[in-house]
Amino acid sequence: MPPFTLPFEKPITDLEDKLHELESFSKDQDIDVAHEVERMKEKIKATRKQIYSNLSAWEKVQVARHPSRPYTLDYIKNMTTDFVELHGDRIHADDRAILGGFAKIDGQKVMIIGSQKGRDTKSNLECNFGCAYPEGYRKALRLMKLANKFNVPIITLIDTPGAFPGLESEERHIAEAIAVNLREMFTLRVPIIVTIIGEGGSGGALGIGIGDRILILEHAYYSVISPEGCAAILFKDRAFADKSAEALKITAKHLIENKLADEVVPEPAGGAHTSHETIAATLKSVILRNLEELKGLSEEELMNGRYDKFRAMGVFSE
Repeated sequence: MPPFTLPFEKPITDLEDKLHELESFSKDQDIDVAHEVERMKEKIKATRKQIYSNLSAWEKVQVARHPSRPYTLDYIKNMTTDFVELHGDRIHADDRAILGGFAKIDGQKVMIIGSQKGRDTKSNLECNFGCAYPEGYRKALRLMKLANKFNVPIITLIDTPGAFPGLESEERHIAEAIAVNLREMFTLRVPIIVTIIGEGGSGGALGIGIGDRILILEHAYYSVISPEGCAAILFKDRAFADKSAEALKITAKHLIENKLADEVVPEPAGGAHTSHETIAATLKSVILRNLEELKGLSEEELMNGRYDKFRAMGVFSE
């Protein structure tokens, strides 16, 4: 299967095609074109950097949804050791759209919890395309309370379009499940570091999004509604998703400006999907640094700081 290409990446793919033609020509004709090949590689690198340095909000949304982007299990594989997954909410079922368990990051014990999407039809159906049911949030809360009991820091990774909005969710009280998580996460006495690694959609994201530090990957987004949903409401046409994305101020840059996030985690040139290992190593170092800073705070300072952080959100003065 050919690699998935985003519309704005066409100049890059055109250059890569020319590079492959040049390399094939060199091999077939036994001609040394190493200098031209190197020059072409530098041009591809510069073009990729130029394009990804000037992405619009809608283009960043497309990158955040890239099918090759690393998901929670990829970060667990590349960032942690001794991961032990814990299952079920002890009430209804085990929701595969949210998973978690105990792990170690450079010897530091953590509870890592995150949204999970699939790579193909089968895995996407298994985890409901990353849209959690109420039992997913109840499982997450069970694991967070377990971490709190054993004084283990909590790491959450967010990548969801939103909680599942279907009949089953309503029957099992999705709004109540998310609301309880919001309330209870403010009472936890251990450090909580939240990272938006892809899509941060609505209450589905916020259900595991209360923390002492809110990190966001460079090309991720965090929003009260998807750009398409916003366009359908405001413009009566989902085709205006690009305009909605700009108006919503959902990119990492806007979140930092509006004090909705604390730090942007830089991605490799071309996005996190180009190198799972590189972005995992970068995120790992950022998480460890923030954990070290939070270790110096007392339980009261952690909880008060967390409360003050979220109370200040949405407060403006002119």
